[in-house]
Amino acid sequence: MKPIVMIILENCPHCKNARRWMAELTQEEAQYQELQVEMIDEQLHPEVIKTYSYYYVPTYYVDGVKIHEGVPTKEIVRDVFERALG
Repeated sequence: MKPIVMIILENCPHCKNARRWMAELTQEEAQYQELQVEMIDEQLHPEVIKTYSYYYVPTYYVDGVKIHEGVPTKEIVRDVFERALG
């Protein structure tokens, strides 16, 4: 299982949607319940996010590789989860 890092902004509507889909997918698929997602709010942790290369939130990294940046869909979130399982 590979680590997932998600860069967010607390008030970002796209981040809220992504978190909702993450919760839905975790309820729908038992295998996703074991995944660990480290959420980093760029406003709360500006020093940490300097080590990442991105422009838009939410941004997903799986095992240090950027998988998605910007407006997500539930299918994109599922793809992130699947890559983390692989």
